[in-house]
Formats: sequence, C-alpha cells, structure tokens
Amino acid sequence: INANLKEGAATAASVPSLDNLIGGAYVPPTTGEYMPVLAPATGEVIGNVAVSGAEDVEAAVLAARAALPGWRSLTCKSRAAVMFKFQQLMVTHMDELVDLIMLEGGKNRQEAVGDVAKGNETVEWACSMPQLMPGQLLAVSRGITCHDTRDPLGIVTCIVPFNFPAMVPMWTCPIALTAGNCVILKPSEKVPLTMNRISQLLKEAGLPDGVFQIVNGSVPTVNALVDHPDVKAVTFVGSSKVAEIVAKRCRAINKRVLALGGAKNHLVALPDCDAEMCARDIVASFAGCAGQRCMAASVLLLVGDTGDLLDRVCAKAAALVAGQQNGQVGPVIDNASRDRIVSLIGASVAAGANVLVDGREWASREEGSWVGPTVLMVNSVDDPTMKVELFGPVISVLRVESWEEAIAIENASEFGNAACVYTSNGAHAEWFTSRFEAGMLGVNVGVPVPREPFSFGGMYGTASKFGDMDITGSGAMEFFTTRKKVTTKWGMPNSSAPVAASCAAAQEDASDKANFAGKM
Repeated sequence: INANLKEGAATAASVPSLDNLIGGAYVPPTTGEYMPVLAPATGEVIGNVAVSGAEDVEAAVLAARAALPGWRSLTCKSRAAVMFKFQQLMVTHMDELVDLIMLEGGKNRQEAVGDVAKGNETVEWACSMPQLMPGQLLAVSRGITCHDTRDPLGIVTCIVPFNFPAMVPMWTCPIALTAGNCVILKPSEKVPLTMNRISQLLKEAGLPDGVFQIVNGSVPTVNALVDHPDVKAVTFVGSSKVAEIVAKRCRAINKRVLALGGAKNHLVALPDCDAEMCARDIVASFAGCAGQRCMAASVLLLVGDTGDLLDRVCAKAAALVAGQQNGQVGPVIDNASRDRIVSLIGASVAAGANVLVDGREWASREEGSWVGPTVLMVNSVDDPTMKVELFGPVISVLRVESWEEAIAIENASEFGNAACVYTSNGAHAEWFTSRFEAGMLGVNVGVPVPREPFSFGGMYGTASKFGDMDITGSGAMEFFTTRKKVTTKWGMPNSSAPVAASCAAAQEDASDKANFAGKM
C-alpha cells in the first residue's frame, strides 16, 4: 500500500478491503457495505472497511462462545506463552506496523514507533500475569481457610479510537486474553489497517480461532456489541459524550463497563521552573501527535513572573514544520477535525485572544488534513478554547497571579484526566500534586502517562472517566476478571480417639466470636 501511494499509483485494485475477523476467517459484512479509509496526510483512499450490522456481531459472539471453554480451561501460564510469542512478533514486524500507523493515522515516524512500543509494553505486562494472578490464602478461623481465585468474565468487547491504532487496543486486549476471556475488538473505522495486521500476528502466535475477533463498523456495530447479553464487559476510549452514553447503556443492563472520555489538561508553570526544559516539554506535549491524544497539554497557566518561558515556547512552536519524519508535526485525522480546530481558533480570536503562533495557514494545503502548532494568549477563563477539548496542536495560555488561582482554574474543569506543574522545588510540586483534580499528574512531565505496572485512567466523577477501574496494568486485570472466594472446612480425620479429640480442640477457639461455621 505504502509503495503504491508513494509512487502515486494507488488504484482500485491496490486498495484493500478490510473485512471482519470472525471464527478465524476474514469474512465480508452481511450488510455488504464498506466505507472508505483515507490517508490523513494526502486525503487518498487507502482502504475500504466493512460496515457491520447486528448479524455480524451475533456471528462473532457465537464463535467466541464456542472458543471460550477451551481457552479459559488453559492455565494462565499457557495463555501467557502465546503472549510471549506475540510480543516477539510485534518486535519483528515493528517497521511494517509503523508504516501502517503513519499511513492511516498520520503520525510522524517517531510517534508511530512509540505507538507500537508502548502497546507492546502492555503485552509484556500481560506476560507477567501468571505471577500476578494468584489469589490469597489464609486460615481465617481454627480449621477454616479462605482463598480466592480470578476467573475470566467470558466474552468481552473493546471499542477503541483512531488516535493510537496499536497502543490503545493493546491497553486491553492482551490482558483480557491472558486472563482467559474471548475478545471482540471494534477498531476505529478511520484506522482499521493496523489492527487487521496485528490480528494476523496474534494468530501466528498461536491464539485459537474465535478467541480474538474484529467486527468493523460504526454506531450500529457499537450498539449491537454493547447490548448483546453474552458480552459481559465493555471498554471504550473516545469522546466524553460517547463515553457517557456507552457507560449509561451498559449500566442500564447491569454490565461491567469502563469508558474513558476526553480531557482538558492543564500545565502550571511556576517562576522557579527551568525555562528551557519546560519550553521544550510544553511544545512536545501540545503539538506532539498533532495534539490528538487525551494526554496532550491544552491550557498553560503562567503563575507570576515566568521570565522568557512563553517566548521560548512560541519560538519552538513556530519552528516546527509539517511532515511525518521525526520531529515534524503530522496531519490531524480528517478534514472534519481540521475544520473544527480552525473554527475554535477563530472563536477564540473573536473573543479577544491574541494569536502568538498561528497554525491556520497549514489548513489551506490542497492535500491532506493539516493544522499547524498554534499558541493563543487568552484573556479569560471564559475563552472558547478554555472549556472544550480541541484535540489538535493548540494551547491556550493564561497569566494568573497566584497558586490558588491556578488550582481553582484547573479544579473547575469538568475533565479530570491529567495535569502537570513545572517547578524546581519539591515542596512546590507536592503542593500542586496534592490539589490537582486529575487522575494522572506530572512534575516537569507534560505528558504524564503512567507506564506499567501503573494503570492508566482519569479521575472518577469527571468527564474523563465513566465506569469501573483503570484500563491498563492491575486495573485491567481486575476489570477483566471476577474474584471467587472459597471458604473451606474439613471434618475430623478417621483416627484414634486421642488424635480426633486433639483436632477437635484445635478447631475450637472460644475467643473467636466471629466464627459461626456450623453454629446456630
């Protein structure tokens, strides 16, 4: 695909059709419908992805139901052995996956490498689950023990966004699979190529047919997966509006759900920060991945006199160029995203913002969907860009007088995904990290993604997180399993009277008033 596009020779024959993976075979949708997949950098059609209906979901569930008994009956160690092979295949095919991500997602090469590598880091964590899954065992009363086990939920579905074609599916799928579940993935219809290839690597690693499946599509596909009674749990990553809808839909039928929504991440720069280090980190945070990540910086609060920090930020942002090589800023995902971002910049200007770096010129390119890094000096917390998630390479800058004012602004956001403070003083950092209202915090780190073994997730009660637990690491292991608790008591041994009497005495403890086993 890449070779054809680079040579300008893409034809209908060279554009692949992305079918569903059901029961180990790639099959067309029962609807007979497909939608085009566009390359963000050029706007060219690079594929046609299946638009599935409820019948396709039903077929996938039936295949998963048939595969589940055999898969869950394996030991966790045996399932992890498949993940070991898969992890190595991800490494072996890194360059191929990177090319696909650049093609369909628009990332620059370094970002695409990170997409695959970070996803594979979660696969590595899943390989360690035989050491992490064992439950607890304790003698809770004389002669009585309790132990717990983690059992798989059954059939689960993972609904993922476009912005990280490999990493976000890998947040959930390897852990769910190693726990003994069967997974039905619904990739973003905008970036189906990467996971289509990764599904082939899973099969090559030895995953049985029907254990991992892909059903492509859009809203009707999601609804069918969420509503299906045999799907026991749902994870979703996307916008807050849809995350809340998915969470409520699952809750209404008592289904386990974790739905991660959007973000409005605040950076707070104090006068004692290292200006050069911070400027470099701030620009990477808001302009990296074209701003299309829920961990991207969106608001920069300058507390007091921060010297030439803002000048440094603007200089570095203005020096960035469009492209997909390391250090360049790639396109946003499509024209609709581009137009929305440009419109919000315009609304901010109309509200009185001063454009320090203007990336709107990039939007006039004839090919692809581009928006350049943009720095806005806003004059109020009521500026249009201070409230909503832009999901583009734009940062709104506001000067504040005090720490308390900065915290009040951050706390007032409906989102609660991430926040960061830039400082050279540990006490200052602790003051802010103990007061930020967000789930993932940084100190001099503008993209504070918690790496394994720490779990990823925003704060409960905000527009960034709906449902249960976190989406990676131990949080995901908890989400994709159910704990069974077993309390055991054995009778007296058939032995001599003195031995039996001794055992009976050992099981009686008059001081243990909570032991009601066998008592009335």
